[in-house]
Amino acid sequence: MGWMRDETGLGKTPANHVPLTPLSHLRRAAHVFAGRTAVVCGTHRVTYAEYYERCTRLASALSRRGVEPGDVVATLIPNLPAQAEAHFGVPACGAVLNTINTRLDVDTVSYIFAHGEAKIILADTQFVELAEAAVDLLDGTAPQIIEVPDPDAGFPATGRHPVYEDLLREGDTGYDWHMPEDEWESISLNYTSGTTGRPKGVVCHHRGAYLMTMGTVVSWRMAVYPVYLTIVPLFHCNGWNHTWMMPLLGGTLVCLRDITASGIYGAIENEGVTHFGGAPIVLNMIVNATEAERRPFEHRVEVFTAGAPPAPATLSKIEALGFNVTQVYGLTETYGHVTECLWRDEEWDSLGKPDRAAIKARQGVPFPMMEDITVLDSDMAQVPKDSSTQGEIMIRGNSVMKGYYKNPEATAESFAGGYFHSGDLAVQHADGYMQIADRAKDIIISGGENISSVEVEGVLMGHDDVLLAAVVAKPDEKWGEVPCAFVELKPGAAENADALIAFSRQTLAGFKAPKHVVFQELPKTSTGKIQKFELRKLAATL
Repeated sequence: MGWMRDETGLGKTPANHVPLTPLSHLRRAAHVFAGRTAVVCGTHRVTYAEYYERCTRLASALSRRGVEPGDVVATLIPNLPAQAEAHFGVPACGAVLNTINTRLDVDTVSYIFAHGEAKIILADTQFVELAEAAVDLLDGTAPQIIEVPDPDAGFPATGRHPVYEDLLREGDTGYDWHMPEDEWESISLNYTSGTTGRPKGVVCHHRGAYLMTMGTVVSWRMAVYPVYLTIVPLFHCNGWNHTWMMPLLGGTLVCLRDITASGIYGAIENEGVTHFGGAPIVLNMIVNATEAERRPFEHRVEVFTAGAPPAPATLSKIEALGFNVTQVYGLTETYGHVTECLWRDEEWDSLGKPDRAAIKARQGVPFPMMEDITVLDSDMAQVPKDSSTQGEIMIRGNSVMKGYYKNPEATAESFAGGYFHSGDLAVQHADGYMQIADRAKDIIISGGENISSVEVEGVLMGHDDVLLAAVVAKPDEKWGEVPCAFVELKPGAAENADALIAFSRQTLAGFKAPKHVVFQELPKTSTGKIQKFELRKLAATL
């Protein structure tokens, strides 16, 4: 179908068919944007010509140290230049990049080293001991550790391993990059959080990463020369693929090792940051920053937020500070964000702040590079778009993983029916916009009634004393489960569980209001997600 009657001589050639890969963005930028600033981190500032050279040296040096196409190179690095360079240098020698969460325990890191069969590990000095301890647990041949010191941050080299800059000096600037012969070749291996059982290895391909960079430019309404602040960890969905995207636009990547309100405001003031992504906890940090931490700026900063639906109250407050927030949604298995709450100016600009914020909390519609994302029931049928019928978010498109590494059963299960099963429960509005009700495992079933923890959290976050709130199921002899709220208060606020419960009852039906309130710091992942599985354990003991 679709072929002409006579296609003699119309075959694929190197002139008209090139496998898609984000590596091509930096190769182009090295010439088109040669003198523009590519990466900034404190005193480290390199142009695109220099960035390309450093990535080329890295690829060459890895190859000289025995890394072959298809091998895995792992990293334990915060958002620093070496981590950005690994995103290009590792696949440029044909290898697969495995960026590892620096907050994981030794046993899990060791499991990832072994499961992914890492050949070389690039480890920031702060995490060298973690890498060493994880390697010590391995059986058989151990991967080599290359240390990445950061003396400006108080992490000088230990002297126990070769260091990163010396590794670059081993490389050849004339090294010919290994561009994929097939865009289905693997570019990265990312491990899921593994809150139950061992983490699964998500394998991504060059095609999906390339299309993510293109789709993001469209959805974020980006022009040339953006200044992007790395708040999303580059070990989380490869930083939502933004590091691969920036050379496409000749943009500047601003690295930030430690995510603080003063660091964010400082980067906006000093570097002119125009874009960043982050979890709702980052928005909360900005909204609740002290006057001493804030810095003035006159331009609008575009923000992608994901990880959990942000509270409407937080969205209302942050807009007044000069930030325009777009809610996006995705998973490690989809390279990061694949839906967006695309704003409809003519329909929604005239709405009041509470209504605007409520709409902005929706997960929205598919990014342009995706084929179909919708809400289906257990029989794979479309749910009614009535804003109330729940189903599971199902995803189809080129920016969906190849599958789970060495786990064909889990891969087949996740792709059953021709869609990737997200595990997220949602409703769909009449205009097609999706809105998460909850993770399937986070729904609270009380007396046969389903309660969305997200809905309860959103109400609690509207209280002036609440900094963060998380709601989980607490076992109950009478009702089966009841909502239990864990709350972080703002500095100086007094603990008053009864007042918070009464506040929630002003908006929620009685059975939805929390029956218990616990005041404590909430456990979080390195990306700012609240670890509800830890809270569920605690709630079961109350």
